[in-house]
Amino acid sequence: MSAVEDKLAELGLTLPEVAAPLASYVPSVRSGSYVYTSGQLPTVDGKLGVTGKVGAEVTPEEAKELARTCALNALAAVKSAVGDLDKVVRVVKVVGFVASAPDFTGQPGVINGASELLGQALGEAGVHARSAVGVAVLPLDAPVEVEIQVEIAD
Repeated sequence: MSAVEDKLAELGLTLPEVAAPLASYVPSVRSGSYVYTSGQLPTVDGKLGVTGKVGAEVTPEEAKELARTCALNALAAVKSAVGDLDKVVRVVKVVGFVASAPDFTGQPGVINGASELLGQALGEAGVHARSAVGVAVLPLDAPVEVEIQVEIAD
């Protein structure tokens, strides 16, 4: 097990199996020294446990936890591309999408769930640039979706 996975274990987390794609794409792609993940939904054991819009059916606190799950799924997608999360030099960029009620403006706080997990798991290498975007709807009516770009050392 990698040091990153050891850190996740200290947090009471285990890296899940890579989420199966919902359509015609792959979970992650490596290009040179970078790995780009597809958008990761907050699935657990292949199931989406919560649906709806943040600020309506889903609370911001629930959504923040879901963003954390998305980040964990993204790390699994990275591992599938490189074999070992200890090869991550840094998380370069995180993009988070929040299915939002029309008056909800707390997208940054929701995506903090993903950012905080990456920082806890990767330390300084988890510090990243980020966008947090409110959208009308996400696949399967998921409340949150997160994608990451990481730099890898060979």
